[in-house]
Amino acid sequence: MLSELQTPLCIDLGVARVCCRVVGEGPPLVLLHGYPVTGLTWRKMLPELSRSFTCYAFDLVGFGGSWSPDPTDFSSQGEALVMQRALRTMGVERYSLLGNDSGGWIARELALIDTPRVTSMVLTNTEIPNHRPPWVWMYQLLAKLPGGSWLFRALLEARWWRRSPAGFGGCFENRDLIDGEWGKMFLKPICESPERVRMALRFLTRMKFYRVDALKQLHRQLTMPVGFVWGSADPTFPEKHAREMAATQFPNIVQFTSVPQGKLFMHEEMPEAVLGPTLEILQATQALRR
Repeated sequence: MLSELQTPLCIDLGVARVCCRVVGEGPPLVLLHGYPVTGLTWRKMLPELSRSFTCYAFDLVGFGGSWSPDPTDFSSQGEALVMQRALRTMGVERYSLLGNDSGGWIARELALIDTPRVTSMVLTNTEIPNHRPPWVWMYQLLAKLPGGSWLFRALLEARWWRRSPAGFGGCFENRDLIDGEWGKMFLKPICESPERVRMALRFLTRMKFYRVDALKQLHRQLTMPVGFVWGSADPTFPEKHAREMAATQFPNIVQFTSVPQGKLFMHEEMPEAVLGPTLEILQATQALRR
């Protein structure tokens, strides 16, 4: 299936261009990735998910084949609007959402503006109101500095930094994965393209954390069934804060599953552990609609 996923469907939406991998049969499932990967990050889960769902694994604006000259399209709300336009252009009327990391943030933004069409949502290790991921302030500062693009690229190319807590060391239990297929698939293309470096930094500066804090109240508007699959060892978005968010802010929680030793990109490292509860939540919510 990997070769099939390497060639996404790309759609021109006026200003923005969005690329998406479409596989499977059944009810639509929209998958939104985090930073700084692409829709290919779901490649280990898609073979099984596509048995039950038509999967739409998007590249967010600024990553992979998706881009826009409009800076507003790189904000969380702008990304959601672009995804909404893409889904309508593709004729997708009702769908479930699966989001990880910043893709989970954008999934919530999309659910807020497209509520009647969103049948359910699964969130994995994503932004939490009134919580700041460690090191994010450094990235956002770097993005604004003269020469920031050059320095960012140099850091991505430095093995010691990639494996450090400030890099991607906190995203994996096994740090060797950072220098293997994952790094070659997601970091190398950024390093090889000055334009991709600029877009990755633009994403960082346009995703505003005051908007995450506003979600504390906005979550109450998300009345569709919502499930959580959370890595218990994630230093970026600690499970303790996630459980508090789920229990106090969402009106229709169907399940919260903790994945032992799971970190931010656990779907890359232990896809089976993420796949089981994700399918359980999605299939349970599909059954409720019948």
